[in-house]
Amino acid sequence: MKKNATNQSQGMLLFQLSALQSFAIGTLKVKEIVPYTPLTAIPNSHPTILGAATLRGDTLPVIDMAKAVGYPPITQDELKSCFIIITDCRRMLVGFLVRGINKITECNWHNIDAPPSTLGNNVFVTGVTTVENKLIQLLDVELLLSKVFPTSPDSLNPVLTDVQREILRPLKILLVDDSAVARRQLSQALDSISIPYFIATNGHDALNMLRHAADAGEPFDILVSDIEMPGLDGYELAFEVQNTPRLSHAYIILHTSLSSEISVSQAHQVGAHEALTKFEANELIHAMLRGAEQKMNRSALV
Repeated sequence: MKKNATNQSQGMLLFQLSALQSFAIGTLKVKEIVPYTPLTAIPNSHPTILGAATLRGDTLPVIDMAKAVGYPPITQDELKSCFIIITDCRRMLVGFLVRGINKITECNWHNIDAPPSTLGNNVFVTGVTTVENKLIQLLDVELLLSKVFPTSPDSLNPVLTDVQREILRPLKILLVDDSAVARRQLSQALDSISIPYFIATNGHDALNMLRHAADAGEPFDILVSDIEMPGLDGYELAFEVQNTPRLSHAYIILHTSLSSEISVSQAHQVGAHEALTKFEANELIHAMLRGAEQKMNRSALV
């Protein structure tokens, strides 16, 4: 039995972008919170980047998060009461300037719901929950960063040989991510090399797909899952797969925007074979090839 690393629960950092609405991000993304500090201008940067801060030897861009998601930008008069949330995400340190920090709270991620239609087209929200009877919107940090720092096309298009392509093509691959931008990147990477796949938007749907495929005698060979997802997260999904005999032959790749050694350690504890930081298509494809090699070795022993 694998140890369930999800016992080390993730909290939520609650903060303000406007006077009326509270937002949150998972604490695994948060490296540090500091009061506003003067910034150095970055020429020709994205309009939402206020400048660069140097903190503990690291120089990092600071984004006006309110402006980035469509709220009024933070004014000069507000700066002295603002905070910078430093995140370690998508292979980079980034600071997000917010109007206020509320608190860090424990969170049952199973209780996070999909955004209601009444939120309109606010694509930066991946889920909603309530804390002390107040609506909290969970921000899609990956989507926000993809707007400010567009991913290089080279990182989205993998390069592989015809032999490698034919090794992957027969495999049944399931991609799981709650972020629309991440699903789009995953799809583009596999579409560009003509590799078929299935896709799920959350852990519960993915687990049901895995079970139904196994019951039909056509189990999935490779599972690529995000870690941070409302409901059943990637750690829990990997744990369920590894501890269900009819599913456990799947090669599990946890694919996360988190750039932390902790997430890699926990991924291995729950039985994942690999943990990769988003998004570098060649790394992902070569991880899949290692999964294909494991399947061939297992078949040779039967």
